[in-house]
Amino acid sequence: MGDSAEKQKRPGFFAGVKSEFKKIAWPDRRETLKQSVAVVAISIVAGVIISVIDYVAKNGVEFLISIR
Repeated sequence: MGDSAEKQKRPGFFAGVKSEFKKIAWPDRRETLKQSVAVVAISIVAGVIISVIDYVAKNGVEFLISIR
């Protein structure tokens, strides 16, 4: 019983996926380039911020150890 009902649902599922896939608005080449540049720039800025925090933390710990 369960097999026949399950087989009937699958074509409907894939038809639904196909119809939803057609609704996707793909960005054009220029928009993709803009977004890629933004991702790279934000990644570089985040890396610099993390590096600065790491440097300050490392030197802070070394300073606290040297006080003792």
